[in-house]
Amino acid sequence: MRVFEVKDNEEKSRITLEIMQALPEWFSPPEDIRRKAVIHREFPFFAAEEAGRPVGFATLKIHNQWTADIYTIGVLQEFHRHGVGHLLVESCIEWCRKHGYVYLTVKTLDESAHYAPYDGTRAFYQREGFLPLEVFTNFWDEENPCLFLVKDLRL
Repeated sequence: MRVFEVKDNEEKSRITLEIMQALPEWFSPPEDIRRKAVIHREFPFFAAEEAGRPVGFATLKIHNQWTADIYTIGVLQEFHRHGVGHLLVESCIEWCRKHGYVYLTVKTLDESAHYAPYDGTRAFYQREGFLPLEVFTNFWDEENPCLFLVKDLRL
């Protein structure tokens, strides 16, 4: 398994489309996936590959001089629970520390939405040391309450 920062914008878009389209339980609708494939070009982008095949990625959105956000992270389902997500988060943390960020945040679907695929997502973030701060009931929309989590990178 190799995790590396991707600089080429076309490669960022290609990997985004490939991974997100393979994960319809987590990412939809198609127009949102296409929009993110363009947006990700502007963000620090990390890819995980196995035998030359992309199996996951993570992007960082910079909010201010102290805080970066894992804007999107996706790992092919057959690679869940194989350490790929952990390696991607570690790459994000390393990049943030190198660039002087103090906090790393992430947003995900809150448990009050009762959508099973995200149970594992929330557990993953908590295993990675993220702590829940607040639930925003109208961040995305009423059916998709947003759980906001943070990790202090000084610890």
